[in-house]
This record gives sequence, structure tokens and C-alpha cells, in this order.
Amino acid sequence: MSTDPKSDEFYARLKEQLAQNSSWPSLYLYKFIVPANLEKIATIEAIFDNMTAEISTRESSKGTFTSVSIKVTMNSPEAVVQKYLEVSQVEGVISL
Repeated sequence: MSTDPKSDEFYARLKEQLAQNSSWPSLYLYKFIVPANLEKIATIEAIFDNMTAEISTRESSKGTFTSVSIKVTMNSPEAVVQKYLEVSQVEGVISL
């Protein structure tokens, strides 16, 4: 996992909540805010390649940020967290 103890705690708690509140595999909705940069958006989309994900984007009113929503069937809470960790490597991304 990451080296930030707060992030580790957050993801451990998220995994636990997902395990308790959902049956797996399950449809999961990811939401990210990223600076309006086509390369960064493409990087996020590539992380979900070959997963038959439904991806939608929406620009902010000033055009400085883009929200990226991704609906995808995930196999386990661990897989959900793994994708969050992969996306967190994209500079400037905010996970919601």
C-alpha cells in the first residue's frame, strides 16, 4: 500500500466497510476530480481498460477541472482499493 499512515488507515477502513456492506462481485462507482488535462484523463481511463467500465466525464464550469465517473464491476474490496491506489499516482487527482 502507500507509505502515508493516514491513507493506509483510510483504505483499511474502506475495505472493511465494503466487505460488510456489499456482496462481491459488485458494481462500484468511482468518482475522481482531475485538472482538465487530456493526458491525465486518458491515464485514469487506461487504468480501467479491459474491464468493460462505463466512463463519463464532465468539465467544471470554468473548464479548469474534469470529473471522471467510472462504473465497473469489481470482484472484491481489495480490488476496489487497488484501483484507488493506481489512480492516486496521477498527479493532481482527487478521489471522492
